[in-house]
Amino acid sequence: MAEFALDGKSLITPEAFLREFAHPRPVAFETQFEEAAAHMALILNFAHQQFVAEAEPAPIINRVARELHKIRLKYSGSVWQALIPLAQQHPVASFFLQDPFTRWSFTKPRGYSGDAHLLDFIYRHPSADNDLADASDLGKQLYASTSDSASSQAVRERREILAAKVDEVAEANGPGTEVFTIAAGHLREAELSKALKNKKLKRWVALDQDPESIATIREKWKGTAVEPLDGSVRTILGSTNSIGTFDLVYAAGLYDYLAQNVATKLTQRCLRLLKPGGVFLFANFAQGIADDGFMETFMNWPLLLRSEKQMWSIIEGSVDNSIIDANVYFGANHNVIYGVVMKG
Repeated sequence: MAEFALDGKSLITPEAFLREFAHPRPVAFETQFEEAAAHMALILNFAHQQFVAEAEPAPIINRVARELHKIRLKYSGSVWQALIPLAQQHPVASFFLQDPFTRWSFTKPRGYSGDAHLLDFIYRHPSADNDLADASDLGKQLYASTSDSASSQAVRERREILAAKVDEVAEANGPGTEVFTIAAGHLREAELSKALKNKKLKRWVALDQDPESIATIREKWKGTAVEPLDGSVRTILGSTNSIGTFDLVYAAGLYDYLAQNVATKLTQRCLRLLKPGGVFLFANFAQGIADDGFMETFMNWPLLLRSEKQMWSIIEGSVDNSIIDANVYFGANHNVIYGVVMKG
């Protein structure tokens, strides 16, 4: 397995996330924590009993996710952060971790959150079939639930939106169209792109810091317009314009791990990579998603969830008078939010 160093800019490990966003403890922390811990213990103990009794898995995991979301909303950030290890150490975790998607997220074989293979679980991509085949019967049933959660549905829709945006820009700009993807993962949206299939693109530069992802892209798309590029957020922030300019630049699974100041700096840089008439698109999981509690506990997957206002703040902190249009909108189930900026 290829080794690599993380860029230090994106908060793609739980440890980095907690260092950046450690919440101060409220005066009544101990009281709140005891109350919240008791509440969570009731939920998890009941779920454990149901698993032991071999009850139907889907209602169990759905109920736990729903209740963890409520607890996360009710208590302060510091209380919630203190609850996370309690959930992870609870005996019920041994059942949830039989789901190969949840286990991959929790154990992080690539060393960071949200890696390309994790997305393949969400996409139900054939590359995840072997992991699913090796799972227990319970694991397969839990995967049927986690891969169909609202957040997973939104990520699959995001893949479709990205492919459609590539095709839309290619239709508008013709065969000279150039696309740049930041934190490309396995670039699975390319599999849905009609423009790529029909050779309507001049080049599609796909940047990622994970050498395994780059190798997958290179093998999958050799002989096409796709050009894998080894690099990270630090690469983009520190580079000169040696990679040229583009009709479309997008970052779909990255901003969830970027502090606001880094997100703004990256957006500024991306806007400078646009040709006149070019489009920049970025996406983020939205505040209030129902899966947040389960993701942060049993998936060990902390994310920077953003509001519509925070997305606009990134855009407004990045644009200059070359920008002629900007928009922020939600996906179909409001679990993912998108920012789009057009250069004049």
